[in-house]
Amino acid sequence: MKALLPLMGLIFGLTQTVFAAETPANMRLATVDMQKALQTVEGGKKARGQLESEFNKKKAELQKEESEIKKLHDEFQKQSLVMNEQTRAKKQGELQKRIMELQEKTARSQMEIQKKEQDLTLPIVANLRDIIKKLAEEKGYNMVLEKNENAVLYSQDKDDLTEEVIKLYNKQHKG
Repeated sequence: MKALLPLMGLIFGLTQTVFAAETPANMRLATVDMQKALQTVEGGKKARGQLESEFNKKKAELQKEESEIKKLHDEFQKQSLVMNEQTRAKKQGELQKRIMELQEKTARSQMEIQKKEQDLTLPIVANLRDIIKKLAEEKGYNMVLEKNENAVLYSQDKDDLTEEVIKLYNKQHKG
């Protein structure tokens, strides 16, 4: 055990030396909360409003269809006892077909909303990235990390560029 301690100390020392050699002492890091920036900039708010409007419209359509299917199901339950086997099987098949169509329509709607979100947010994110790059260069940062990623466990508030990025975006993209 005593022989291992000097060896572990040597390994630890070498690790620190290698890490220190790779990381310059003057390296400056900053963070940006991209999710907050995207939701706060005027373009992001507008995009979110469009998405919510479209989502609510599709949701209302799907709920109406679901309500109609439920009504048909309730009627089927009441009448199934007096139906002959062939009619009962036919009605049940029609009901199952409507349920499957609703499920497909729901999945399609979700994909459409995701595509619309991507179409609306990609240009905003690209603009935010340009602003972040310019700001980092102006302030002498070597690297800017996404604040909400699990890789950033701590950062000083003075190195958080989020609010500045939001202000610059809104200034550059008025209207």
